[in-house]
Amino acid sequence: MSSSTPSFPDRIELTGEGLVLRDWTEADLTAMPELFDHPDIAYWTPIVSPFDDEAARTRLDRARNLRADGTALLLAITVDGGAALGEVMLKRAPEGTELGYAVGPAHRGQGLAARAVRVMAAYAFEQLDVTRVILELEAENSSSVGVATRAGFRLLDVPLIKGEEKGRPYVLQTWGLDRP
Repeated sequence: MSSSTPSFPDRIELTGEGLVLRDWTEADLTAMPELFDHPDIAYWTPIVSPFDDEAARTRLDRARNLRADGTALLLAITVDGGAALGEVMLKRAPEGTELGYAVGPAHRGQGLAARAVRVMAAYAFEQLDVTRVILELEAENSSSVGVATRAGFRLLDVPLIKGEEKGRPYVLQTWGLDRP
């Protein structure tokens, strides 16, 4: 992180759109496997699979380390600051400020991902002074395309990102949302 890049606060809680995005805590460790150990999350995201108690501890530690080094924020998606329903991420990278998310299977269909992405984007625009946030997703992931659209993102005319993860090839499109 450069000296001109704003650092992340030690603690954070973002509110808006009927959500509270908050830090992951030790109390969340038992709920994380239920949220993240699912075939959809294993297939569409880089989150480790299977996702068990050890993976939960590793993810909590990773969230803390990424924040400490100024690379990323991983926040629990909640409606009231209580039970975690998923996660939203903001990652700083040379190519831009990327957002990501995962919502537990039992909590889908409530617009949580689109709302969390909009709240995190507002934070990036207002507090970090970024001019654009991006989502990188596979065109075949219709749920994520829907989230991008509902959150106000547009497909950018940039090269596709090709790679392989978890033994399968992927091709990512880049969607962008510009600061209002």
